[in-house]
Amino acid sequence: MWNNVKTTILLAGMTGLVLAIGNLWAGKNGLVLALVIAAVMNLGTYFFSDKIALASSGAQPISREDGPRIYQIVERLAAKANIPVPKIYFIPTDSPNAFATGRNPSHASVAVTRGILEICDDEEIEGVLAHELGHVKNRDILTSCVVATLAGAITVIGRMIWYAELFGLGGGGRDDERRGGALSALAMMILAPLAATLIQLAISRSREYEADHTGAEITGNPMGLARALDKIDKWAKQIPMQVSPSMAHLYIYQPLTSGEIFSSLFSTHPPIRKRFERLIGRDFV
Repeated sequence: MWNNVKTTILLAGMTGLVLAIGNLWAGKNGLVLALVIAAVMNLGTYFFSDKIALASSGAQPISREDGPRIYQIVERLAAKANIPVPKIYFIPTDSPNAFATGRNPSHASVAVTRGILEICDDEEIEGVLAHELGHVKNRDILTSCVVATLAGAITVIGRMIWYAELFGLGGGGRDDERRGGALSALAMMILAPLAATLIQLAISRSREYEADHTGAEITGNPMGLARALDKIDKWAKQIPMQVSPSMAHLYIYQPLTSGEIFSSLFSTHPPIRKRFERLIGRDFV
């Protein structure tokens, strides 16, 4: 229930930000355009944000015949967690990682990389997938993928305004004199991605701890997840996975964020040793 409230607040806040950007850029005309964009964005985000996340990651559906091991694990864990079995996707990259997405437990998906299946044994894979099902059970997957989509959209809008101002396409009639022109557009280009990143930061860290805890409850084996995180931490540094900054918070382990000079300042995940401490009572495996 609380996660649904947070999602509603988030959508409302993002709508307000889009309207403010439109008003700043082009006055009443910009406000009307922003209202239309916000309405389309909110509807599209609610119904299609999971598909956008899966497409952005390069995830592909995997059949039971091609992935009997992962199907058996997911079905067993879903029964333990008392949630519907999510759709299962495969990401063809050697970097180990995984994420869950969807608007509710009945419309959920989990995606795992080739790399994580290769380096982790069944007990460790159970830990990883239980963590992802923890996100599903805790109903924070909608908020997570909504943030991903809206953060990306705000970044694009900020850049569109910059280019529109640069080529003289912005304008709101008589109100133009009191608007900032190219300077305000540059401010939007900088502030919009920053605002989106801060929103990710605000909602992600505590939920990773909660999903770790829920996953450990599902399996009854926190050491399995701890060992998996330890392996992922070591291998991901050798085989980095680059994703859009707006998608980074979806993953069980913080991937590289392409195009972000200050990405380390805005990590969406808790330190790995802190996660060990909460899982097994010490900061090493």
